[in-house]
Amino acid sequence: LAGKWASSTFHLHKKQPKTFKVKVITMDAEMEFSCEVKWKGKDLFDLVSRTVGLRETWFFGLRYTVKDTYAWLKPEKRVLDQEVPKDSPITFHFLAKFFPEKVEEELVQEITQHLFFLQVKKQILDEEIFCSPEASVLLASYAVQAKYGDYDPNFHKPGFLAQDELLPKRVLMQYQMTADMWEEKITAWYAEHRGIARDEAEMEYLKIAQDLEMYGVSYFAITQNKRDTDLLLGVDAQGLHIYSPNSKLNPNKSFPWSGIRNISYSEKEFTIKPLDKKKDVFKFYSSQLRVNKLILQLCIGNHDLFMRRRKVDSIEVQQMKAQAKEEKARKKMERQILAREKQMREEAERAKEEMERRLFQLQDEARLANEALLRSEETADLLAEKAQIAEEEAKLLAHKAAEAEQDRQRFEVTAMKTKEEKRLMEQKMREAEQLAVKLVEQSERRLKEADHLKQDLTEAKDAERRAKQKLLEITKTTYPLIAAYSTPPAPPEAADFAYESASTRLDFKDSDMKRLSMEIERERLEYMEKSKHLQDQLKELKTEIESLKLEEQQQQAGVYSLRNEARGYVQEPVYIPHKVPKSMIVGLLFFKMLNILSEWFL
Repeated sequence: LAGKWASSTFHLHKKQPKTFKVKVITMDAEMEFSCEVKWKGKDLFDLVSRTVGLRETWFFGLRYTVKDTYAWLKPEKRVLDQEVPKDSPITFHFLAKFFPEKVEEELVQEITQHLFFLQVKKQILDEEIFCSPEASVLLASYAVQAKYGDYDPNFHKPGFLAQDELLPKRVLMQYQMTADMWEEKITAWYAEHRGIARDEAEMEYLKIAQDLEMYGVSYFAITQNKRDTDLLLGVDAQGLHIYSPNSKLNPNKSFPWSGIRNISYSEKEFTIKPLDKKKDVFKFYSSQLRVNKLILQLCIGNHDLFMRRRKVDSIEVQQMKAQAKEEKARKKMERQILAREKQMREEAERAKEEMERRLFQLQDEARLANEALLRSEETADLLAEKAQIAEEEAKLLAHKAAEAEQDRQRFEVTAMKTKEEKRLMEQKMREAEQLAVKLVEQSERRLKEADHLKQDLTEAKDAERRAKQKLLEITKTTYPLIAAYSTPPAPPEAADFAYESASTRLDFKDSDMKRLSMEIERERLEYMEKSKHLQDQLKELKTEIESLKLEEQQQQAGVYSLRNEARGYVQEPVYIPHKVPKSMIVGLLFFKMLNILSEWFL
């Protein structure tokens, strides 16, 4: 029984397979698998490829970390027999191990393009591949197109790229530009990629990236045999390249795969034999045996792909390319249909918006038309009333026009009379002006005569005074002699009386002369006042005559307006007040002037 139990226990443990956990990290996902212990690297790799949907498996591999370097999982050996980490789960990175020479021709599947795009983008952002600032901005714009699709300013507002890592830190530090400024530059390129699908944008990204100097190159530190100088070995799809430690862009020496006859290593020594036997064999040393194995593995893989590219594609690759071509054509047609539907939908939305706008506009126009109709009806009523009023006003204006015509005829007759009266008035005015001039001349002549009389009076007074003086002197001298010879001497009282009588007569004559002088002076002053008064009255008369002329012109203008109204232009009649005929006014002024002159002469 014990033996049977032990045998059954042994068989039970034998039926339960032992497994281990594996975590595989791709560029856009993480996957965990439960693997059997006996699985080889190829089994795990195929499982991951099937899960991802990848058929172009020759470009990829599973990479793991070993101490201070990395290694690729070998497909022919069991997973646990290799130097994989002892962690659980064991972590592997599903990455591109070999890079194509021309991505557009070699990468067939969309998933292959996408994985390459993500890996190359990460290498550029991590500065494992050097990229100039201009190329970085252009590549970032294609990355944005692949992620967000066509640029829409209504949806892609400023700041929509704030959370995306699109440029290497070296480029960001090289220029003193803000994140908004970089986003503006990227968006300017991004807006020009309208209509490019995601796979097309990723392919454009890879086509630009494959021209970069460090694209697809794996670098290893080596030393040369003779000088023991530090160098860098670069392995890529084109061949082997030797670089200086400080320059990974321009190789010092290159060995293309077409020119290499054999590559071998013995422990740490590597030997490159060129196809041309005349050229020297190049030897270099690597510090670690594990690194030498990795270099040889990459050299073999890149060389195999190099030779494979120059052969006819296998049936599998041809089928893949045909399917990919059909898939691209189908997707292109779908995109065209989608674009056409999108365009039709946008046109329909625009048409709908236009119809809604037109509907609102028509509603507004209908409302305005109704309001205008109501206003027009009200206006029609008002116009009817105004028409009736206008008809009555027309009759009234016709009546007034007839009256205006009569007034015009009457004013024409009056104007003819006024013209004759004006001529007579002007003639009388000229006569009055001539008479006034004569009177002024006579007044000036009388004034001169008065001055002469005053002068003569003054001279007469002086002569009288001199004669009186002389008479007194003669009287005093001769009076005593006459009295002595002709008469007896009178008594003293008589002599005094006679002297007083003579003196009284002389004084009487002197007072008469003064009175006469005063009367002449008074007459002269009265004459001057009358002359001044006459001149003032003549000025007033001239002013009245000018005002009469102005009134006459206004009256003639009223007559002319009446003539125009009578000829057909009917308007509100102008009221012209009735005035005294001009002939009567002129006659009165003329008689007034004659009275003034007669008063002055009197």
